[in-house]
Amino acid sequence: MANDLAKNLISAGVHFGHTVSRWNPKTKPYVYSRRGMVHIINVRETLKGIILAQKLLKDIVSSGKDVVFVGTKRQAQKAAKGAAEATGMHYVTNRWLGGTLTNFRTIHSRIQRLDELEAMANDGSIESESKKRASTLKRELRKMKSNLEGIRRMSQIPGVIVAIDAKREVLALREAKKMGVPTIAIIDTDSDPDLVDIPIPANDDSVKAIGLIMEELIPAVAEGKTTQRFTAKDDGKQRLRRRSLTRADEAEGEVKEQAPAENA
Repeated sequence: MANDLAKNLISAGVHFGHTVSRWNPKTKPYVYSRRGMVHIINVRETLKGIILAQKLLKDIVSSGKDVVFVGTKRQAQKAAKGAAEATGMHYVTNRWLGGTLTNFRTIHSRIQRLDELEAMANDGSIESESKKRASTLKRELRKMKSNLEGIRRMSQIPGVIVAIDAKREVLALREAKKMGVPTIAIIDTDSDPDLVDIPIPANDDSVKAIGLIMEELIPAVAEGKTTQRFTAKDDGKQRLRRRSLTRADEAEGEVKEQAPAENA
């Protein structure tokens, strides 16, 4: 399985890093060699990162927390949104708004504003406004929907951030680090791996490579959700059993208290 994945990743060009002039020396452990003026990424490190990411995602999701997939550059937008929709999680594909994690209360209030504007658009309230006011509200709605659509159902701080291109999504990674949220990110040879908890060394400009990596992470999230459901059912059964045992003990105590009176 790992060999097949490695072959597919190599076919997708996952091992092509950036030019030597753009190299971040911190990525040296993930570089296999140099071909001309381009660094070659060690695919074994890519596989290692994927396996560690799968384990973290499964653990986080099974604990009841959510995942946010972040990919705002053109090559990553489709993969990030697709992974989020396939797993029922959240995504950011237009722009990471500063304070999404560190000022979550304000972001949540903006989401409420988005819901309000959509309600106005649906019931025709916007059209009843003056032409200038209606134009302003429609523009506000388009902008907010573009920025917030993927996280509008996120009711709490997520359990993990998955970023495509650590260098581009540095703001999201810094906020996550500040809030103590674990991070997984695809890092190319020009990225800073210190910002990421679990780096996945790969060519972050290859649409095919990004898609393959996301496809490997999706089942881990789905498995975590399944484990979460079973755990919730088991917890419910255990609570019900504890209540039944408590009631049985109470009933037994009442019988013992009544027994002497009946014998008398």
